[in-house]
Amino acid sequence: MPNMSLKKNEMPQQSPDVRRTNFSEVALGYTEEQAIDEAKRCLNCKTRPCVAGCPVGVKIPEFIARVSEGDFEGAYKVITETNSLPAVCGRVCPQETQCESKCVRGIKGEPVAIGRLERFVADYHMKNNKEKPQKPESNGHRVAVVGAGPSGLACAGSLAARGYQVTVFEALHVAGGVLSYGIPEFRLPASVVESEIETLRALGVEIRTNIIIGKTIMIDELFEEGYEAVFIGSGAGLPKFMKIPGENLNCVYSANEFLTRINLMGAYKEDSRTPIFHAKHAVVVGGGNVAMDAARSARRTGAEVTLVYRRTEKELPARREEVEHALEEGVKFEFLTSPIEINGDEGRVASITCQKMKLSEPDESGRARPVVIEGSEHDIECDCVIMAIGTSPNPLIASSTEGLDTQRWGGIIADEVGKTSRDMVWAGGDAVTGAATVILAMGAGKTAAEEIDRAIMNK
Repeated sequence: MPNMSLKKNEMPQQSPDVRRTNFSEVALGYTEEQAIDEAKRCLNCKTRPCVAGCPVGVKIPEFIARVSEGDFEGAYKVITETNSLPAVCGRVCPQETQCESKCVRGIKGEPVAIGRLERFVADYHMKNNKEKPQKPESNGHRVAVVGAGPSGLACAGSLAARGYQVTVFEALHVAGGVLSYGIPEFRLPASVVESEIETLRALGVEIRTNIIIGKTIMIDELFEEGYEAVFIGSGAGLPKFMKIPGENLNCVYSANEFLTRINLMGAYKEDSRTPIFHAKHAVVVGGGNVAMDAARSARRTGAEVTLVYRRTEKELPARREEVEHALEEGVKFEFLTSPIEINGDEGRVASITCQKMKLSEPDESGRARPVVIEGSEHDIECDCVIMAIGTSPNPLIASSTEGLDTQRWGGIIADEVGKTSRDMVWAGGDAVTGAATVILAMGAGKTAAEEIDRAIMNK
């Protein structure tokens, strides 16, 4: 019998008072009973609108049907036909604006919890199936992938499944890109990322870390070494600042630095060799998911946290779930507020001066434009400021590669299938679009893999 409940099964999670003192995962995952019950809410629509909302084209009704029957391994096989990182996507994809936003059940109630079911299926597989996937027979062709983040990993996995010998070159000492350095463990445990990457290795993907393309090895040298095509999925890891006075004071961080030190270096731990400053009162500037991650991480180090954002709560670009979690954990929000100066005392942050804003007509992004209210300057006392106002691609690869065209702001120019101005070079994800979502980056990597395969096989 179908489940006609108008509400999703609630996601079990740590209570706010407990979780804000640790970095363990907040959401605990569905039980088998909850997963089956939620799957029975799916109407298995003939038009399959949810699939159209998925950037990697997961066969959503098919995998959910198998969950409703208790065939969790069957569901996993369906998902991984098109998605090589299901445990990651089930946790960090904005399903509410993608697949779930198209769900028919959402017209008169809440949509089916597609993301939670995807996570359940992936977690069940990791826990209960220890068999490694079969490595496909080699087709004799080699492809290089630059960057072991979502876009690069999706491209590598798709090519490896077709029999390509794929080598991924990663600048950091661990694979995963933003999945490893940018997203805290309380949202995406490192063990989950590692498990997904091990699956790709089992398919034959080789990952070489501590190699900076454009410095250690050039793109042209990859072709000289016998690679027939190159995919650039190097992300957008260059942080932006506001260029206001005081940004060079001690204890002013970019969100990238703050989260990298937290996530990769364990800098929040008392015995860390490179400890992070444990602030008494941190101010986070920004309103996206990265800002929420930084604010919630700072909260877990013991700080009182104020997040300042120049628009209203309605315009926050962060996922609603992340905003709600931040509020539950005690993060304070100052809306219609924008910093103009960071003030110091003996070289360290002492306060931040802000102005109040009001909203005017929409800007080029379609959002209401914030306008300064004259005479509204005020100080917020703090001993740490974290800037989470966006990132851009590192220009190193483009500047060291002849004939690779870029946008004025640094993004690599690529067409809808990832083809760049250089022959046999594709690019995708944040390196092309600027900072966006994990699943959109994966979709770009998957599309590029299909085009790379077509180009090599049609030579």
